Amino acid sequence: MKIIMLGAPGAGKGTQAKMIAEKYSVPHVSTGDIFRANIKNGTELGMEAKKYMDQGLLVPDELTVRILLDRVAKDDCKNGYVLDGFPRTIPQAQVLDEALTKLGDKIDYAINVDVPDENIIKRMSGRRACLTCGATYHIEHIPPKKEGICDTCGSELVLRDDDKAETVKNRLDVYHKQTQPLIDFYSEKGVLKAVDGTLPMEEVFAAITAILG
Repeated sequence: MKIIMLGAPGAGKGTQAKMIAEKYSVPHVSTGDIFRANIKNGTELGMEAKKYMDQGLLVPDELTVRILLDRVAKDDCKNGYVLDGFPRTIPQAQVLDEALTKLGDKIDYAINVDVPDENIIKRMSGRRACLTCGATYHIEHIPPKKEGICDTCGSELVLRDDDKAETVKNRLDVYHKQTQPLIDFYSEKGVLKAVDGTLPMEEVFAAITAILG
């Protein structure tokens, strides 16, 4: 079972990817994690990627796919995997598709965790973080016992720049331009499935497991 997770930043796809991986005993493959592991282990692919990253450049699609294929060729992926954070663009999806076809393989499901922009902006701008101990809160859903103060260590909570409404809106704009077309791409291939990401986390997961069986 080879699954791709789609959804805007803050839609909760990473959380769902981890839950799917756990339930179906397949690896949760995040491109960020693979890059870090390859660089840390000093692999040839990792060193090649590092050259671009050190210059603040994006790693080319072809190299990203090579690193990804190297990861999914490992034994723990023989029963499938959940891809999180890749592909982000149509060219990446095409390169991945061609590479898998050559291996006689394909993606089984592309699951879109669908959440309207206004919900995401509200969800993310309500987050508060403790920079001292790393605890996170939400002013509506997981409020601290004392407003603005961390329950764990008593430090002041902050709204991170990443979570400010303006930043979130910019990230969503980039997502709609780059990643939204993937929804059409996988829809045409007949593997796209959408779930309502505004529902509580457990209900979103139940909808996903109903699709996967």
